[in-house]
Amino acid sequence: MIFRFFLLMVGFGLSVISGVTLIAYLNIITTGHGLAKYFEFILTQPEPYLFSIGIALITGSIYFPSGKD
Repeated sequence: MIFRFFLLMVGFGLSVISGVTLIAYLNIITTGHGLAKYFEFILTQPEPYLFSIGIALITGSIYFPSGKD
């Protein structure tokens, strides 16, 4: 139970930090670059991958069974 809570907190932390950074990167669009350039830029950064890992950890800690019946 405590391990699942730990995974939930780690996943939440990764998702929040990465999500805030991805939102901050939206300032690229206001400098005159387009949406395509934004996606091209964020795919070279580690934040979208960390965000995906965080969401997977949250989902895994909530929905997968603990093994105790």
